[in-house]
Amino acid sequence: MGGFFGTVSKASCVTDLYYGTDYNSHLGTKRGGMATYSQEKGFTRAIHNLESAYFRSKFEPGLEKFSGNSGIGIISDTDAQPIVINSHLGRFAIVTVAKITNLNELEEQLLAKNMHFAELSSGNTNQTELIALLIIQGKTFVEGIENVYNSIKGSCSMLILTEDGVIAARDKLGRTPIVIGKKDGAYAATSESCSFPNLNFAVDRYLGPGEIVRLRADGIEQMRKPTEDMQICSFLWVYYGFPNSCYEDRNVEEVRSTSGYKMGQEDTTDVDLVCGIPDSGIGQGLGYAQGLGVPYRRAITKYTPTWPRSFTPSNQELRSLVAKMKLIPNRAVLEGKRIVFCDDSIVRGTQLRDNVKVLYEYGAKEIHMRIGCPPLIYGCPFIGFTASKTDMELITRQVIKDLEGDENKNLDKYATTGSPEYQKMVSVISERLKLTTLKFNSLETLVEAIGLPKCKVCTHCFDGSSRY
Repeated sequence: MGGFFGTVSKASCVTDLYYGTDYNSHLGTKRGGMATYSQEKGFTRAIHNLESAYFRSKFEPGLEKFSGNSGIGIISDTDAQPIVINSHLGRFAIVTVAKITNLNELEEQLLAKNMHFAELSSGNTNQTELIALLIIQGKTFVEGIENVYNSIKGSCSMLILTEDGVIAARDKLGRTPIVIGKKDGAYAATSESCSFPNLNFAVDRYLGPGEIVRLRADGIEQMRKPTEDMQICSFLWVYYGFPNSCYEDRNVEEVRSTSGYKMGQEDTTDVDLVCGIPDSGIGQGLGYAQGLGVPYRRAITKYTPTWPRSFTPSNQELRSLVAKMKLIPNRAVLEGKRIVFCDDSIVRGTQLRDNVKVLYEYGAKEIHMRIGCPPLIYGCPFIGFTASKTDMELITRQVIKDLEGDENKNLDKYATTGSPEYQKMVSVISERLKLTTLKFNSLETLVEAIGLPKCKVCTHCFDGSSRY
């Protein structure tokens, strides 16, 4: 996915930019980048590979070269960013959190207009550069950003560092968030509000879908009003989000805890304890234990000194190794116990199957898995939240193909909680993962826990409901 941070201050912004960007590190693992602007030095940019090291360790040695009162930073799971452009709109740097599914089509259109692409370090067109080229088709930044909104399929939120402040533009349907923070003499915009507390920013507002603002040290200028239609990704609360973060004023930890509590209240399973799978299953597990009325114990723990991130490599073999190495089972808690384990989701099921095997080996008597979201039936065309290339990598689609002979047959029935097809699919998944029981959260409970109207929350991966 990815996350960004930008700030404009009356004083030097470098320290806030450095730490604020780092607080988005749980959202991506490939590239990190920062750009600052000062009247004396102009634009300064650096990009580092984060696949073998963390953001702070990469940027700290060269931090003194950055200067100025405004800057933007990115943790990216896609291409190298920021991109620096000189155009009729002036000089600017840009970072994006985006997924463009019609990139090849747009690339051909731009090449036909005698445009060119320079950022080819990955061997492919850099989608942030493509977005920048779409922007400079406009006579103004607003017109150019609207061109992005109207041209791409997928989603795109962005920060643009100009010689006159930072422009923040949220995705047309608000699929990804932008939160504005404020403190004396400074404003900031970020994907994750957990960036704010330790930098003394307070949440000022949440940008609406399609809204565009310009941040200056002394205030905010609204350049485009928000639209009413919103499709914010429900997976932000289930999986992506850091527990301290809020989107649309709904806190991640509160949503997970509330969702788990509601599930626990409806459960009649006789167990000894509840445990959340670190990290994103912990909030759900704590709520589940309260709702079910049994103790919460840490039967499995994440080794945080060297495995702080939840995201794992795209290579399947390495991903399996990382999944095993970062979670340590506790035999003293597991042995002879009937345990409910709470986790955020099941994508392929590979990691969970391996974890279940280990838990049994360490003495667990029964393993009851409770998942914080409904089954993932559809791949996401809007946000890149998994490394899956096709829907057939989803364990649900594999089971549906085995049951129906066609992975695309009766998907609406398999997505309906409680239907005969749904119950059969869940039963097969449970058997394949060697679970005592398996239950998924219902779509209704998840949406109720989030607290927004269903029409404003994207649940496409569960029910296929959202369209471009």
